[in-house]
Amino acid sequence: MKYPSQGVARLYFTAAIALFAAQILFGLIMGLQYVIGDFLFPAIPFNVARMVHTNALIVWLLMGFMGAAYYLVPEEAERDLIAPWLAKLMFWIFLVAAALTVIGYLFVPYAGLAKLTGNELLPTMGREFLEQPTITKVGIVIVALAFLFNIGGTILKGRKTVVNLVLLIGLVGLAVFFLFAFYNPTNLVLDKFYWWWVVHLWVEGVWELILGSILAFVLIKTTGVDREVVEKWLYVIIAMTLITGIIGTGHHYYWIGTPEYWQWWGSIFSAMEPIPFFMMTVFAFNMVNRRRRNHPNKAAMLWALGTAVMAFLGAGVWGFLHTLSPVNFYTHGTQITAAHGHMAFYGAYVMIVLAIISYAMPILSGREANGQRSQVLEMWSFWLMTVSMVFITLFLTAAGILQVYLQRFSEAPMQFMLVQDKIAIFYWLRELTGLVFLIGLILYIWSFFVANKEPGLTSAAVDQALKGNAGPATAAVA
Repeated sequence: MKYPSQGVARLYFTAAIALFAAQILFGLIMGLQYVIGDFLFPAIPFNVARMVHTNALIVWLLMGFMGAAYYLVPEEAERDLIAPWLAKLMFWIFLVAAALTVIGYLFVPYAGLAKLTGNELLPTMGREFLEQPTITKVGIVIVALAFLFNIGGTILKGRKTVVNLVLLIGLVGLAVFFLFAFYNPTNLVLDKFYWWWVVHLWVEGVWELILGSILAFVLIKTTGVDREVVEKWLYVIIAMTLITGIIGTGHHYYWIGTPEYWQWWGSIFSAMEPIPFFMMTVFAFNMVNRRRRNHPNKAAMLWALGTAVMAFLGAGVWGFLHTLSPVNFYTHGTQITAAHGHMAFYGAYVMIVLAIISYAMPILSGREANGQRSQVLEMWSFWLMTVSMVFITLFLTAAGILQVYLQRFSEAPMQFMLVQDKIAIFYWLRELTGLVFLIGLILYIWSFFVANKEPGLTSAAVDQALKGNAGPATAAVA
């Protein structure tokens, strides 16, 4: 760790992983409720479990992004954060607000929560993914503004690199587009039109800039490739991301009452959205092949490469499967959407946050990399989570295809609930693979406890071991 203020990132990373575990637990609860409808009812109804599952996902990824920024920006800017105390204060405000919101979801009826938090003064609640009480949304804006002040000020006073400038653009976009969460028109078409400005332009727009900058940072540090080479790739990737992502918002406008031209615009530009993800995959493997050093943190490099591959599959391939309007006419709102959503979020955002945590946490603990046993556990966690997510996606895809045929395409369409009975086997299989995913997450967490009980690794030790001039690399203590 070069700069003391980077230590702030540890708080955000720790909270992110804890919220990740909570998200997975509520995902498993939801999975059981698909096949055992009264499971935990009325204590945790399905709508409440779903709110916690999706909101925890958003909050822990934001925590991860903030932690990544607080770690990499000082190193890129070559100076400490301008206000480390503010970063710590905002962390506790964000964490307490998130915790109180979840407690409200679990123990207060949603209508009562709206009344309790003064939603009638500025109604923003009741919309998918934006269920947070208005007061929580205001808190998120305050945290985001303080965060941008800290990060932006640090970059302006320090060295400007492509990595930290792209990250800053992504973070500014994240804050700006969240403001549309406060716009809640009574016209449902207008509401949905701008609702996607938060949801789509986050996950298929500015978040991809954050993803690209974090991936570039990790690859620069682990491969030793010239910064100029990485930056050229990053320019091209973000340009394609913005061109396809912004206009590609139209693939959400097909059937909500907007003009027909969105079917053309949405189809054409959404069909191009896999391109930046494919470029990201080529970029990652190209940088690893060009590497000038053998970094001891093999687990972090595995997560970085996995991010590129799984993002291309989940956001690119599975997104393309149902993005053309004639196809989407039958598939929208089915389990095919859920299949795409699960793999895309995992591949593009979950894995990059785990990659930066895997890279940064050992350094924050005074080691260049965790020891061999810890990294083996972490690599097992990578494969368990990744393979189980692939099967979750495949099972949901199969369920979605059957759902589309039985419910929407066949000459004698069946009722929704009858179709759900027909595809229940895929829900059971999804639940089993979800348990495997949880085991992988437990191994990931456990690997850091193991790391504290063994010596760390250094690049010099790895190089010597590869040349045959030393014993096991684990003998070297960072």
